[in-house]
Amino acid sequence: MCGRYVLTTPAEALRRLFDFVEHPNLAPRYNIAPTQEVPVVRQRREPRGERSIQMLRWGLVPSWARDLSGGAKLINARAETVAEKPAFRKALAKRRCLVPADGFYEWRPADGGKQPYLIRRPDGAPFAFAGLWERWSAPATATPATTTAEKPFIDSFTIVTTDANARLQPLHDRMPVIIDAADYARWLDPDAEPAALLPLLRPAPDDFLEFFPVDRRVNAVRNDDATLLAPLEAGR
Repeated sequence: MCGRYVLTTPAEALRRLFDFVEHPNLAPRYNIAPTQEVPVVRQRREPRGERSIQMLRWGLVPSWARDLSGGAKLINARAETVAEKPAFRKALAKRRCLVPADGFYEWRPADGGKQPYLIRRPDGAPFAFAGLWERWSAPATATPATTTAEKPFIDSFTIVTTDANARLQPLHDRMPVIIDAADYARWLDPDAEPAALLPLLRPAPDDFLEFFPVDRRVNAVRNDDATLLAPLEAGR
């Protein structure tokens, strides 16, 4: 699964990697959590299939949902059933996205509570989770508490997960799907057939990621600073 992640790479470096058209001003994020708005890369049909980076809410809200509350439960979509589940199958067919990240967190039981680990590439380079997105508008019968006065709609996303590779199995039996850079265009292509994309929803190679323990301050969403990325000193 993936319940927290990191994105600190400067916007221009992300632009070179993902080839989106905007020049955004993105603040570094060290502890991204569900229901927050974060940068996501999508492909436009017009003009000319350009890629765009926009802020989307993490936690997919299906278009048919009565309110936003269910999004917190749909932060991840299992690769094995994503083509079948009503909440995800239409998004898999037409609304795929890339979720830029520099790393993500996972927890393992330990004395005194669960110990968080940071998982990242050994060289610290950014990568992209496989994502799906949806657009939600409040139904006409919605109560004032469920409407969104600031926006006529909410775009939200989920991160696709799969079985953990052998390297990460000691931490968790699931991991987010990481799309290889050579497959970005294929994953984003709105005309691609879903069945042809399912082979991309596989574990990352065992040597692609490393992990190490970090401070338990990451457990609190309010903590969002660079010290969260420091390896935990022995004995702490």
